[in-house]
Amino acid sequence: MATSTSVQFTVGKLDAGMAILLTEDHHLIEFPSLLLPPGVTSGSIVNIGVNRNYDQEAAQKQEFWELQEAILKEFGRNKPEPPRLHIKHVTQTSVILEWEPLVLHQAKLKGLNIYRNGERLSQNVPLGINYIKLSGLELDHDYEFYITVQTTAGALTSNKVNVKTHTLENLTGINVCFGILNDNENEQDGDNPSHSKQELIEILERIGARYNENVGPDTTHLLCNIQGGSEYQRALEGSIPIVKPDWLVACEKTGVLQPALPYYLVPQTPVSEESNR
Repeated sequence: MATSTSVQFTVGKLDAGMAILLTEDHHLIEFPSLLLPPGVTSGSIVNIGVNRNYDQEAAQKQEFWELQEAILKEFGRNKPEPPRLHIKHVTQTSVILEWEPLVLHQAKLKGLNIYRNGERLSQNVPLGINYIKLSGLELDHDYEFYITVQTTAGALTSNKVNVKTHTLENLTGINVCFGILNDNENEQDGDNPSHSKQELIEILERIGARYNENVGPDTTHLLCNIQGGSEYQRALEGSIPIVKPDWLVACEKTGVLQPALPYYLVPQTPVSEESNR
């Protein structure tokens, strides 16, 4: 529904697309000349009708509030969820923390921080990565970890996880990958016979350790007696100790985690102690 009011004006000056209109009580207004009837000049009398369209007002008001409701539903009610943290892998001197995919809805991730025993660590976690390996930990020591994420909707804190690093006698943290092994299982190297992959897998099972087909973030050692291959290259790039199978045999025989350095396949720059374990 619309109401209409008509007002009479005298056209005054026409200039640069604008007209000066004079009311009967001598008020001046500016009015776009393009909206005036054709042929109007200075001195012409025109009537301008002003309408209020209530139906259109109601429609626009409804559209506005529907937009507000949509914004609230999309951005106001679906808040980011706190990250969920757990322990992926533990050794004598390292821990791999892993968190589930972040559920941020419409918020954007700005940063992520790691906390150990309440202190923020300096490690930088690239955006898009959902794990981190923390090395250099103390042997047989209790730790508490949690993470915080900074988003455009505020900061969120994960659950806290507690873990104890292994003793030297705990071999369950060993997680090896196999490189190229000598095909001749009966070949002798001094007093040390070579070992087949199956024999090495059986050792891992006996000591409660694990193996993967490919080098990953939780790989502790690469076992091989021949250089080369894709896993060998990945181990080099990741500073993962590349040792002869005798290292694993010695771990089982002694019941204690052995240092990697004496069993390196080839002389190389010694990695840190925490990497050896």
